Amino acid sequence: MPPHVAIVTDSTAYLGQEALTRHGISVVPLTVVIGDEAFEEGTEISAPAVARALQRRHPVTTSRPSPAEFATTYEAVAATGADAIVSLHLSADVSGTYDAARVAAKDAPVPVRVVDTGMVAMALGFTVLAAAEAAEAGATPDEVVAAAEKRAADTSAYFYVDTLDYLRRGGRIGAAQALLGSALAVKPLLRLADGRIELLEKVRTASKAISRLEEIVVERAGSRRVALAVHHLAAGDRAATLADRLRERVPGLDDLVVSEVGAVIGAHAGPGLLGVVVSPR
Repeated sequence: MPPHVAIVTDSTAYLGQEALTRHGISVVPLTVVIGDEAFEEGTEISAPAVARALQRRHPVTTSRPSPAEFATTYEAVAATGADAIVSLHLSADVSGTYDAARVAAKDAPVPVRVVDTGMVAMALGFTVLAAAEAAEAGATPDEVVAAAEKRAADTSAYFYVDTLDYLRRGGRIGAAQALLGSALAVKPLLRLADGRIELLEKVRTASKAISRLEEIVVERAGSRRVALAVHHLAAGDRAATLADRLRERVPGLDDLVVSEVGAVIGAHAGPGLLGVVVSPR
């Protein structure tokens, strides 16, 4: 009888409750700190609340889960009868979440494979779903990890931000630091590459940047069967318009998710974020 492999992820995967329940996925939350108040992502604070705090220039930071939080989750999952756990998390270059999970995995009651997916948001979410589907099909832990790593390797994430200021404050702009001197004069398009946020292109206006984002996604999707996710923070109209355009222009579209990012990613990207994840099936 194949082992029962359970899936654990963190709150930055931004999977809906229906998907989490259907696949039995457990979530360990990150924390958002506004001023001197700490809030658990997904249950205690919303992305719009973070956007308002940022717009009012309140100090906003984030923190990873502790190893103890992961240990508690692994124990609870093992108690349900899991023989092994695959724990998939946002890029280790963006957060210390992966490191905390590895510490906890050493003393877990069942074997735990911890995976740095190099992804964030629904780029992580699609990777987690691939792992869950493999586990449900009776895959071994190694096979589940392989399915997740393949989906992550095939998945791309692109995004537009109104300003680099929020990413600069959080120290998460990587190669995009080259833009800082002229940040006010351009609208940057960024991408996730090798787990890091990097500059893709500089565009002069917001409208041209969003049009270019659409073109990049259409080119990347090609005629393949793909799932897309359009993310935003305090930019719902922009996201809806872009999603409608992509429905018209991506011939192999299987699924399209439109959602506001959660508090943690929102805290680093800032209001006005518009991102698209392209994940071939």
